Amino acid sequence: MHLRVVPCAQQYQPTRTKMEIFNLIFILLCSVFVSAHGFSRNLPILSFDEGYSHLFGDNNLIVLKDGKSVHLSLDERTGSGFESQDLYLHGFFSASIKLPADYTAGVVVAFYMSNGDTYNKTHDEIDFEFLGNIRGKEWRIQTNIYGNGSTNIGREERYGLWFDPCEDFHQYSILWTSTSIIFYVDDVAIREIKRTESMGGDFPSKPMTLYATIWDASEWATNGGKYKVNYKYAPYVAEFSDFVLHGCTVDPTELSSINCEARKSSDSIPIGINASQRVKMENFRKKYLQYSYCYDNGRYKKLPSECVFNAKEAERLKRFDPVTFGGGRSHHHRRHANGNGKGKRHVAI
Repeated sequence: MHLRVVPCAQQYQPTRTKMEIFNLIFILLCSVFVSAHGFSRNLPILSFDEGYSHLFGDNNLIVLKDGKSVHLSLDERTGSGFESQDLYLHGFFSASIKLPADYTAGVVVAFYMSNGDTYNKTHDEIDFEFLGNIRGKEWRIQTNIYGNGSTNIGREERYGLWFDPCEDFHQYSILWTSTSIIFYVDDVAIREIKRTESMGGDFPSKPMTLYATIWDASEWATNGGKYKVNYKYAPYVAEFSDFVLHGCTVDPTELSSINCEARKSSDSIPIGINASQRVKMENFRKKYLQYSYCYDNGRYKKLPSECVFNAKEAERLKRFDPVTFGGGRSHHHRRHANGNGKGKRHVAI
């Protein structure tokens, strides 16, 4: 069960002075010393019913007998998904995921945070998206963030992996603090987004719910919609386990009420990347980064202010297929609205 003690702050959007106090309390509560390896394995693992609820998909969501594993499936009738029972403002969020195998073109599995239900026009998002492919081609991972409804500026990155995500479970994690967002794969940091003054409200800063979904994104997900979901191979099943929800919870009926989990152990969430983790991240990005919005001059005549241009990286990324952007945008949490989960989406890869 969640331990909700020790008030962290009085408001989720406090004044500058109160924000500084909030940051200090959050760091003191949620970080002491963190080993460079296996920090997430030191955090409490929740059963599905302790942390999550059924979102959509009827019988396409199956909780296994152990109560700690879930299967989400997509068929001609519907996709499926679940959502966290609590809203969170900052924390460490993780799940082990095994993706569907064989022909998966048009299929998207998502593990993400959003508050679109609460802030329809000014929503925030932090996204892991797994994009299916034709037989013989690898799944792609995409990360992205939005803040304050800033969907006109996508901050997508796309990566390959050093393993086959269909063969076994691998851990995918999001660390969200007031100053940075870090994406992890199997305890390897793959991306760090630092909050800058020039980003303004584009950095996610409001309480969010955690979601996981599988859905039909035939119109954009694989080669710009060239290859679509083929239900001959259905059901497509994504498996989830090892749920970690470790952060500050927010009362949805009283958004000014924020509480953080307190832990007696020094094994708690990280607050950044240490030297050895940074080396691993840089090595990962040199080998597996395939697309970054910071080098998309065709999309942005003027690159977003936080981008730092690296000529060698820009040259290396040219060898990958271009990413096409277009179409309408919709919140991740709306993907279940049209039966099989189809919904407008902004990126075609």
